[in-house]
Amino acid sequence: MRASAEPGPTSEPPRAPLASSAQPIAHIERETQVRFVAACVLLAVSGVLQTTSLSLATFVASAACLAVLATLVGDCTLQLGSRLGPGATGVLQAALGNLPELMVGIFALRAGLITVVQAALIGSILGNCLLVLGVSFLVGGLRHGTQKFDAEAPRTIASLSLLAVSALAVPTLASQLGTKAASHAGTLSVVCAIVLLIVFVAGIPFSLRGGPVGIRSRGELPDAWPVWLALLVLLAACTTSGFVSDWFVTALKPATSGHLSQAFTGLVVVALAGNAVENVVGIQMMARNHPDYAVSVILNSSLQIALGLIPALVLLSYVVGAPVHLTLVLPPLMLGGLLLASLLGALVVYDGESTWLEGVALIALYTIIAAGFWWG
Repeated sequence: MRASAEPGPTSEPPRAPLASSAQPIAHIERETQVRFVAACVLLAVSGVLQTTSLSLATFVASAACLAVLATLVGDCTLQLGSRLGPGATGVLQAALGNLPELMVGIFALRAGLITVVQAALIGSILGNCLLVLGVSFLVGGLRHGTQKFDAEAPRTIASLSLLAVSALAVPTLASQLGTKAASHAGTLSVVCAIVLLIVFVAGIPFSLRGGPVGIRSRGELPDAWPVWLALLVLLAACTTSGFVSDWFVTALKPATSGHLSQAFTGLVVVALAGNAVENVVGIQMMARNHPDYAVSVILNSSLQIALGLIPALVLLSYVVGAPVHLTLVLPPLMLGGLLLASLLGALVVYDGESTWLEGVALIALYTIIAAGFWWG
């Protein structure tokens, strides 16, 4: 009896090691696999169309590709968030998401498009901290009611955002008021840029320290991916979105030519298109009832632009061969809109709660500011 109970020579050996090594790839949701294939197909179609004169077809294909890429980035955010927490995840995604903007900004500076660069950067901040945050609060509030999030990190981000606006205000006011510093706007902008970069670097450890949130316990997280795979897909999706956003904007130019002012196009259209992936991800996270991740991604993106990207481009304008150097002197209306956006954004995140009505208020202010630039 004992001999018959033992496994015979033809018994299959245990396959646990082989299964565990194949598990990370095999357990990716079929829905995610379909999105990946769809993104590749749409990327190829958009790339081919952008070489033709079919602007409308390129616009549609690029918009669809950006939407699919956004869903992939959302999946990666959840996967990394389960290990890194909302703070580190928001910093990482915002950094990767802003890389295309950095490259586009450098090329635009070399082409001498200073006004376009300024409008696109300020538009990105306004779009994130007003429109995207507002739509996220609206969608999350309508689906889940009042949502709560850890308010410590958002409060600090709001304070640093106000500091960045103040750094933009000093050169602008010095120039507009005709002070003696007006003739040294370039040097003053460089000083402000260096200070902002120092603050940005000093604030990274705090942002990375965002506390972990147990999203796995909500039952919405699929089988975990390996960290290297989530990072690889996130990097690929964010980098690819930079090229697709450029095709999207290029296809949009013929439609807006003669109808929209350059200021409105840069502040609204180009800014929103360039941040399409981050915008959709923030809304997606709020709709999935992950407010910590949504707020972290949205606010970190705005903060990295204000404290990191803008001052970096100011300094790079002196070394990339730009015909005109980028300064922090902004049109008064643009500066005023940025100040109002920072103040309202700080107020709505201070209590650590979000409602759909707060979302409506944020969207309303964004609409008013955008309307102010409709005519130029």
